[in-house]
Amino acid sequence: MREEEARPASASLRDITRKHPKKGHMMHSDPELSMASSMRDDLSIEVSHRKSCFSAYDTTRLSGEGSPMTMSPWCQNSYFNQSYPWENYETENSNVSVKRLPQNALVGCIVREEGHIYSLAACRDLLYTGSESKNIRVWKNLHEFSAFKSNSGLVKAIIICGDKIFTGHQDGKVRIWKAQAKNPDIHKRSGTLPTFIDIFKCSIKPKNYVEVKRNKTSVWIKHGDAISSLSMNQEKGLLYSASWDKTFKVWKVENSKCLESVIAHEDAVNSIVAGANDMIFTGSADGSVKVWRREVHNKGTKHSLEQTLLSQECAVTSLVIDGSHSILYCGSSDGLVNFWECEKELKHGGVLKGHKLAILCLAASGNLLFSGSADRNICVWKRVEGSAHSCLSVLTGHTGPVKCLAVEKDLQTSNADDQRWLLYSGSLDKSVKVWSVSEQSPDFSEFQQGDDNGDFILPAR
Repeated sequence: MREEEARPASASLRDITRKHPKKGHMMHSDPELSMASSMRDDLSIEVSHRKSCFSAYDTTRLSGEGSPMTMSPWCQNSYFNQSYPWENYETENSNVSVKRLPQNALVGCIVREEGHIYSLAACRDLLYTGSESKNIRVWKNLHEFSAFKSNSGLVKAIIICGDKIFTGHQDGKVRIWKAQAKNPDIHKRSGTLPTFIDIFKCSIKPKNYVEVKRNKTSVWIKHGDAISSLSMNQEKGLLYSASWDKTFKVWKVENSKCLESVIAHEDAVNSIVAGANDMIFTGSADGSVKVWRREVHNKGTKHSLEQTLLSQECAVTSLVIDGSHSILYCGSSDGLVNFWECEKELKHGGVLKGHKLAILCLAASGNLLFSGSADRNICVWKRVEGSAHSCLSVLTGHTGPVKCLAVEKDLQTSNADDQRWLLYSGSLDKSVKVWSVSEQSPDFSEFQQGDDNGDFILPAR
């Protein structure tokens, strides 16, 4: 079933305008769905912006007070205001060293006409992409390396743990894949969560049935709606799956058992992140971000609600925690990114304002945060001091909403003086773009004014 057919085209816009769905009907705030069905015409973004202008987002805020976007030198009409193809500079400026290339540049683009890109995962030199075609494709050096296909269900989430690849699908199942040792380009499915045997055993007892929709029940170990997000606690060997059925489930990777199912929110759970100290964070279409604490309970686990970090009218669409587990970021359908500092206690650090439409995805690595939006742009944020963040640049080039992001350290160009990252962005324009991103801010003294428009050009060598 195609995703557009599975959800009404206006579902996300309705969710942004109200906090709770009507009784008896589950409505989901997955902002890309309305975009996916309407982006076929040139007015899709304009219409979405017009219908969501009631929100907390101020259309003039880019020139507003205190915005990291406007305070950043990158917001000037400068040479670095846009992203440019890497290869153009190698040919047109062959006398310029690599270190003098733009800090954030487009390395390449992958386009395969088989539907919108919904999920990405990067591991070493491999990139995994999931789309509405039900295919999971594997790319190496921007060339297709392998591919494998699920029987049903759009690929909504992908994570990699060791030699296993976990994929979350529209049909509410998690599938497990492994590459063959002798033929790494061949991937075989090694399991499905929940397993058929566990479903059969669970279905025998009436007490194991729960209501998943009005007048519909199912065993508690099965998700009753699409899986929206996956996260892994590698130390404990636990996999977390979040779903539009308002729950998250906990799986023991070692034996594929479902240890627990938690009714977490009043509406669809759009994102889940496993943090340090047995903490779990969930974000929902009901506008809340919740913190859960894991405790050992007999042979399983028990997650109890510790606190609610955020409660707002607009939907929470994405969560991510940085590599040091010191900051939690939250993207919302109003285009804002809230963040909390995770020290002895969670303290709200501020709000990042840089997008005109809904945040659809977040990724973090090193000192950088990347936010992808329905406005087709990617903002690159850097934590500079304490809780202060600056917007280093805005990556442009996608012609559709940016739905998913993945980031890896660039081992070929990174050094102690200039840490670079490879950022992968998947979009509803059916493409994946690859960017080389630096943590450094440019030294503008190395550039000179080149024309009457005030654009910067590379100096002659």
